[in-house]
Amino acid sequence: MPDTEIKFIADGVCAPLGFFAGGLHCGVKTKNPDKKDVAIIASSVPCRAAGVFTKNEVVSDAVLLTKKRLENGELQAVIVNSGIANVCAEGGYAAAAREGRAAAVALGLPETSVAVASTGVIGQKLNIEAIERGVPALAKLLSRSAEGSDGASAAIMTTDTVKKEYAVELNIGGAAVRIGGIAKGSGMIHPNMGTMLSFITTDAAISHSALVSALHHAADYSFNRISVDGDTSTNDTCLVLANGLAENAELAEGSPEYFAFEGALTALCRRLAIDLASDGEGATHLITCRVSGAKTEEDAVALAKSVISSSLLKAAVFGRDANWGRILCAMGYAGVKFNVAEVSVDFLSDAGRISVCRNGCGLDFDETLAKEVLSEHDIVIEITAGRGSASAECWGCDLTYDYVKINGDYRS
Repeated sequence: MPDTEIKFIADGVCAPLGFFAGGLHCGVKTKNPDKKDVAIIASSVPCRAAGVFTKNEVVSDAVLLTKKRLENGELQAVIVNSGIANVCAEGGYAAAAREGRAAAVALGLPETSVAVASTGVIGQKLNIEAIERGVPALAKLLSRSAEGSDGASAAIMTTDTVKKEYAVELNIGGAAVRIGGIAKGSGMIHPNMGTMLSFITTDAAISHSALVSALHHAADYSFNRISVDGDTSTNDTCLVLANGLAENAELAEGSPEYFAFEGALTALCRRLAIDLASDGEGATHLITCRVSGAKTEEDAVALAKSVISSSLLKAAVFGRDANWGRILCAMGYAGVKFNVAEVSVDFLSDAGRISVCRNGCGLDFDETLAKEVLSEHDIVIEITAGRGSASAECWGCDLTYDYVKINGDYRS
């Protein structure tokens, strides 16, 4: 077996060899002139590419364009705007094409090698002229440094309060392989083979089929296990670009080296996904739900995701109320068969652990200690669902007054 140790490193999407990135205010966010609103990530050489996207029937024209660009499995750059989602807007597809063309011209690349992504308000027309005016200056700012990744990460944010960016390094056959990623998302997050917006770069040499498989596996074990508000975005896009500059022997699906890469990619995506859940709009708590004792992993995921998606449970966590009945209620409508008489529930955090349910029945517990446990930012709900051998972990956040405030005046 090769050395598969994963090490987290700096520089985000610019950590892998040959990648450049940056962000600039071009004028899409007219009310926030100090905020970057367009990002570009590019490779010095063509890349094998793969993507996963929203399952919403209403989709951004940027998603439609990028899916078409991915048909040959190759890309070299991506341009992203925040502020306007380019969904259900007049001339949206033409605007997406113009956005990609502007980046291609500025970078000296074929138009078909540039993917496009958008995020923001639905139904409003994209100010494509502002993007076209700003892209030449943005292209000159692209950097291989942490500053470049930071700029791109900031430019894709909407209601996010913090940037999400990581990079990892692992040894594959004596070659140092790096994977970098950035993501955005704070609300309208309940993905289904999509990830809000996330862009991943790697210098690994890997076959296209292996890259597709690795991305789908990573998304299933990370982004598809989070929920902020139960709403699947119209724009969910996750792209991975692999340029092969690490010069490792090409990774083929099923090899030990492939699984090392898949593990590193999944670890990166899990970090990003947890940050997305933690930064949910108005959130004051990260909720981790761990389910064990399920009959299958699929059952464990369904149960855990039902719990972290429950508005009643999320509101209880916000109120520091150990209302475990809401957990069993959410489990009950998850579409999974289980014996409630075998269910146990604990809450835990850095402040301690409180057992609230055993064998489907409530326990007497110290309400003061429970409130202390639930006053920490990171809350864990541990559930034993039965006597099975399968387990899973999903992540969400609490539901607060600020979530309503943010979404009550989002456009204004």
